[in-house]
Amino acid sequence: MTDPSPLLALRAGLIARFTPDAALAALLGGRVRLYDEPPRGVLPVYALFGDSEIQDDSVDGAERHRHTHEIAVIARPGSVRTALDAAERMAALLADTAMPLAGCRLVTLRVRAIKVHRDTRTGEARASLTVEALTEIL
Repeated sequence: MTDPSPLLALRAGLIARFTPDAALAALLGGRVRLYDEPPRGVLPVYALFGDSEIQDDSVDGAERHRHTHEIAVIARPGSVRTALDAAERMAALLADTAMPLAGCRLVTLRVRAIKVHRDTRTGEARASLTVEALTEIL
């Protein structure tokens, strides 16, 4: 079996970091729910992987990738605080970069931005977390 792409490896690492955290689970309605696509029939609060990008950043024979991942926390209309609290908890959990990844090593990780907005169609509150990372293939 081949190792997952660095993008999928980092996503799996993020899920592994967030899932056991009781405080984050409480903010997300009782359990950590982080989806690839908006789930049918699931009411907010939940989180979604948004846009992701990796770029080659290899140097001196080391195969490296620079990542940008967006995670959006979706909350009910009028619940900006709920979305923001969950995004800020995720950011706090990412302060420690000792995150094991399949097939690669995490070199750096930082939360570049947290932004809040409302979906104009549904009125749902959203807090988006932008995560930047550098990984190196083992």
